[in-house]
Amino acid sequence: MKLGLKKNEVLLVPHTSEWDAEFFKIKQQIQNYTQIEHDRIEHIGSTSIKGIMAKPIVDIVVGLDEINQIEESVTEGLKKAGFLRLRVERPSEVVFAKFTDDTYDEKTHFIHLVEYEKELWKNLIFFRDYLNTHETIRKEYEQLKLEYVQKSDTGILAYTDHKGEFVKRIYAKRLSG
Repeated sequence: MKLGLKKNEVLLVPHTSEWDAEFFKIKQQIQNYTQIEHDRIEHIGSTSIKGIMAKPIVDIVVGLDEINQIEESVTEGLKKAGFLRLRVERPSEVVFAKFTDDTYDEKTHFIHLVEYEKELWKNLIFFRDYLNTHETIRKEYEQLKLEYVQKSDTGILAYTDHKGEFVKRIYAKRLSG
């Protein structure tokens, strides 16, 4: 299994069960270095969705009590686990990444720090679970991603925008119950 993408690179690879094993390895490291409870560390993103092609980057959501007051022990622990805080500005979220080496050119993992059991946490978990239990929707999502990669190479922001309406539609299903 090869993990990693360079900045602004969009590449989809076939699903592998090794992504789950990698998640559990990293989850254990996060717990060892931060003391964050196991139920507050979840595998998200396309590598957590069975059977679909995905970017070879493992996404992890970590739930904290307060996102605006992250304890130094958390940031120091993540650093010991090989993660560096990114200068990504997102409301209700702080992003860390792990890189292949000291050039910081290729990211292999993302950690999304969010408030535990709040809106973003619930949306991210719901999206993963919904796609894993609805094959037709899962295949529709994969097709949407493949169409983008086949027609465009304009980078990660355009790729994310391309998927935006689909993601919002799934999030809305959580609220409509």
